[in-house]
Amino acid sequence: MFLSKLFIPITKDLPSEAKIKSHQLMLRTGMIRQSSAGIYSWLPLGFKIMKKIEQIVREEQNNIGAQEMLMPTIQSADIWKESGRYDDYGEEMLRIKDRQGREMLYGPTNEELITEIFRSSVKSYKSLPQMLYHIQWKFRDEVRPRFGVMRCREFFMKDAYSFDIDEASAKKSYNKMFFAYLKTFKRLGLEAIPMAADTGPIGGDLSHEFVILAETGESKIYADKKIFKIELDKFKFNDDSLANMRKELTSFYAVTDEKFNKSEFDKAVNKSDQIITKGIEVGHIFYFGDKYSKPLNCLVDSQEGKKNSVKMGSYGIGVSRLVGAIIEAKYNKDIMKWPKSVSPFDVVIIPSISKNNTENLTKANKIYQELKKQNIDVLLDDVDENMSAKFKKHDLIGVPYQIIIGSKSKGDQFEFKEVNGETQTLSLKEIKEKIKN
Repeated sequence: MFLSKLFIPITKDLPSEAKIKSHQLMLRTGMIRQSSAGIYSWLPLGFKIMKKIEQIVREEQNNIGAQEMLMPTIQSADIWKESGRYDDYGEEMLRIKDRQGREMLYGPTNEELITEIFRSSVKSYKSLPQMLYHIQWKFRDEVRPRFGVMRCREFFMKDAYSFDIDEASAKKSYNKMFFAYLKTFKRLGLEAIPMAADTGPIGGDLSHEFVILAETGESKIYADKKIFKIELDKFKFNDDSLANMRKELTSFYAVTDEKFNKSEFDKAVNKSDQIITKGIEVGHIFYFGDKYSKPLNCLVDSQEGKKNSVKMGSYGIGVSRLVGAIIEAKYNKDIMKWPKSVSPFDVVIIPSISKNNTENLTKANKIYQELKKQNIDVLLDDVDENMSAKFKKHDLIGVPYQIIIGSKSKGDQFEFKEVNGETQTLSLKEIKEKIKN
């Protein structure tokens, strides 16, 4: 992609309405534009990053045997009335009527709809366990939408649902999702701490939030730093190992301020190992048994021939929210360093050019074509602008690698720089190897 052709409306001034780093950066670099309060259009740069995050989330769901489907954004109010949540959910639910006067709603979550789909399709324990997920837009009418995509009204979310014959089997499904979430956040370059959490309007009696450390987080967190020393790779994907994984990870003190108890914290964690900071929730998992299957009469035949209310869990990741969360964790002093797994481009070529001298641009174009042949996603800055302005712009955009073509580039040797890192002089072959590795 040539920068001159990329739709990326960068602004020089800091947006006055943006109070946190992610909101500021996403507006400045043209990743999003506000449509109305808490509702955004995703422009090419931001959308590309979000789709990469979505794909990583999808792959890790598929890796544990979850099956992807797609449910609609608009749901009938009838199944919500059947579960008893239609009136209980509150004003965050956007309620509407169609032209026949039927009560509908814009889905804030999908427990009722997935249960209705499951109860009409599965009747026997022989079809269990099942894990289904979709990645879809949600709407919750926040009373005070703020902080850009971190607390908005319309958001892109992965939610998954597990169905099991009994509680013991359901806990195994819960552990699989627990594992998938840790793997997902690791691939996104984030260290996420699992914390015991309140279940909120979802309900149930077992719940964990996954929280990343960030100064601008909404929740204050208290944790034992030894939790970061656990190697995830030592656990195998079988029921016993996954149970040990969750037991080991949740044995460390890690809570948000809602569950904090100072005397318990001081007793459980040495002063030198105490982490007291702020964090951002990036995922939330719940086990709620038959909270929805019972009122919705979602029954399966057990091996003994009895009718059992299926046991369920729900598992959410805010895909669009993760874009903002990664920025909050990685952005510092006008420099953004995207994890390579979700960077909008693999590398940017920055030539020094002018109207009277296009030699560097010609050289840059040859490198561009060579990298494209290697399936490297490359951005070429072909805009006539001084180098200082180019560097500031690309530090802001945050493509992880830069190839600089100027007076120091001679023959097959070019300046190569990692964002916020040191500059090296490398051959094109060495540059390709470094990017691919």
